[in-house]
Amino acid sequence: MKTVTILPMIDIGPAALSNLRQLTPMNLDRKRLISDLNDQLRETFSGGRVMMTRGVQALPDDERAQLLRAVREFEAFDTANDPHGEHDFGRVLVAGQGYFWKIDYYDVDLQYLSPDPADAAVTTRVMAIMREDEY
Repeated sequence: MKTVTILPMIDIGPAALSNLRQLTPMNLDRKRLISDLNDQLRETFSGGRVMMTRGVQALPDDERAQLLRAVREFEAFDTANDPHGEHDFGRVLVAGQGYFWKIDYYDVDLQYLSPDPADAAVTTRVMAIMREDEY
């Protein structure tokens, strides 16, 4: 049986990331870097860690393969599911069941939030894939 490690959520409040939410040329470039790194993880499952909940691990192999393919191929980003343009969240349907995937940014030791999600050298990306009812 595989073990899934669930990392604690850390609330740093809205002010800490407010500089990333301002629309300046520098921050648009940062958003592009962040979304590109997130796309790399989502599309290739490399450049970070991929975690699956027990509900996802328990799926039959063929259904889990369909789910992973759907996550890799996800392109339906819009202002509702991607308000900050980081490509860090999505919802897919597989065999009538809804699933979420979410990417979070931690430091390289997985102890704290990343000091700079646009810098792969100081960030470990963790993508969690879960059934909707496990959220």
